[in-house]
Amino acid sequence: MDKVVSVSFGELALKGLNRSYFENKLVKHVRRVVRDFGEPKVYKEQGKLYIEAEEFNIDEIVNTVKKVFGIVLVSPCYRIEKDLDEITKYSIEAVKEAMSKRDIKTFKVQCKRADKQFPMNSMEVARKLGHEILKEVDGLSVDVHKPDLYVYVDIRTNAYIFTEKISAYGGLPVGTNGKGLLLLSGGIDSPVAGFMMAKRGLQISAVHYHSYPFTSERAEEKVKKLAEILSVYCGSFRFYSVNLLDIQKAINENCPEKEMTLLSRRFMMKIAEKIAVKEEIDALITGESMGQVASQTIKSLNVTNSAVDVPIFRPLIGMDKTEITDIATEIETFETSILPYEDCCTVFLPKHPVTRPKLEDIERSESVLDVDKLVNEAIEKMEVITIHP
Repeated sequence: MDKVVSVSFGELALKGLNRSYFENKLVKHVRRVVRDFGEPKVYKEQGKLYIEAEEFNIDEIVNTVKKVFGIVLVSPCYRIEKDLDEITKYSIEAVKEAMSKRDIKTFKVQCKRADKQFPMNSMEVARKLGHEILKEVDGLSVDVHKPDLYVYVDIRTNAYIFTEKISAYGGLPVGTNGKGLLLLSGGIDSPVAGFMMAKRGLQISAVHYHSYPFTSERAEEKVKKLAEILSVYCGSFRFYSVNLLDIQKAINENCPEKEMTLLSRRFMMKIAEKIAVKEEIDALITGESMGQVASQTIKSLNVTNSAVDVPIFRPLIGMDKTEITDIATEIETFETSILPYEDCCTVFLPKHPVTRPKLEDIERSESVLDVDKLVNEAIEKMEVITIHP
């Protein structure tokens, strides 16, 4: 008998001829996240993935692997030979182990037989195991509708027995759907946007805008901490830190105050697009949500869109703040996001920002600025680092 962790695929199971591409990416990510546990063996067996593990590492491996996109369920298992006596023995052992952790009065056995050469079918195995568990374990009864405990038996090349199905995030393996550049602020929304697009298979990089020394180094460190949390799900990625202060000063001196936020936003997009083109990144990602602030009305978003040609993904566009906050809490970015450090959007903040802008007005204001020079100078001075989990 060995202890292993079983991994169930989600959407990958629906892929056709290119399924192996997605599976190989997923295996690569799983191997990456478990290497700190002594690089345990990771192998595939008839449509599922398994990780050999020392028993004292099982819980940590489960908590780590369930954050890998492309996985829907994770289960600690007994791996045994396809022998009915062994299956019976460890089914009873699994029940006793579960009962030592919580109060259990009822159970049900569920069996799947991927190996059709096994001499008993699934229903026969389930009845046999249920009978033996009732004989050997006191205080239990069978409940086929709402049992306190499920005993799962999976008969493949080996036999696997487990009592837990721990939910993971699903989605697609990172890197199977191209690359995205996340405009990462210190707020609640943008880390969630990055998480959601990485879950759809994008390899994420991030660009952050600051106005040092008007904004503090602690504000910058806060955003880097958010990036580190994201890297737990996305893997290591490039982080571009851009000082926007000279651009903001130019806008403040030459353009209407009410247009400051929108003009700054257009510059952020132009800088991000230039980085994306150079690094062969396919799309920009923002945390904008319809109507949340003045720069996120539909007319304002249209003005922002017109600044660039590269696609802009806004996965939060139809969500409200409560929905976004719930995800931020789940992925553990929320507590960092609410730390009270200023960001570049608070610099030269207009008292009455325009909410129904006309593109021709914004472009007329922008035309008095040397846009290419300001963008190029900001990129030349930016800091580039690699963020690791």
